[in-house]
Amino acid sequence: LKISYINLIAELCEKTDADVNQVAKGMGFDPRIGSQFLKAGLGYGGSCFPKDIRALTKIGEDLGVNMNLLREADRINLDRIDFFVEKTKKALWILKDKKIAVLGLAFKPETDDIREASSIKIIKKLFDEGSYLRLYDPRAMENMRKIFPEKSPQISYVKSPYEAVKEANALLIITEWDEFKELDLKKIKEVMDNPIIIDGRNVYDPSEARELGFEYYSIGRQ
Repeated sequence: LKISYINLIAELCEKTDADVNQVAKGMGFDPRIGSQFLKAGLGYGGSCFPKDIRALTKIGEDLGVNMNLLREADRINLDRIDFFVEKTKKALWILKDKKIAVLGLAFKPETDDIREASSIKIIKKLFDEGSYLRLYDPRAMENMRKIFPEKSPQISYVKSPYEAVKEANALLIITEWDEFKELDLKKIKEVMDNPIIIDGRNVYDPSEARELGFEYYSIGRQ
């Protein structure tokens, strides 16, 4: 519930020129709320949260309990995908034939688990729009190949983030691996065709990215 709530607040922050990180920090000072799970991004994934919420919803509804709160939390989580793809489309105008670097495939850092990962739905939507996708993840590429094999020229797996961004029209951050936080953004800008970052995990500082010459978009921040 807290993850969906902070992502809804992030959308509101974008409409009001607020910073969701500052809002979350303030909320976290309240001991009744706490600071855990107040990080805006692309929603939750993995084998637990989505399955458990839907299972609990069904149990409650079968027993005649109104489970609209959980249904809405699940809907908000799923909406993050369309929200992010639309943000990407707005940055690029059109997605067809655009070369897009996708960094992060696992549903969270430090795992190769892609079950219910945001990356799967995002890649599928971009693929259907006709984008050419270069995918990189430190651990999860072999698992993702089972879903998106390299049978189409639209999908390719690369050996490093720097290979992914070469001549790219945009860079998408999908999973907040520490490796991505430490990338040399100056080097990345030099090799991209269009220095555009759509940061789904708020990995970078907006001011620093823009000072380097990037067109930078994040979640719940200006």
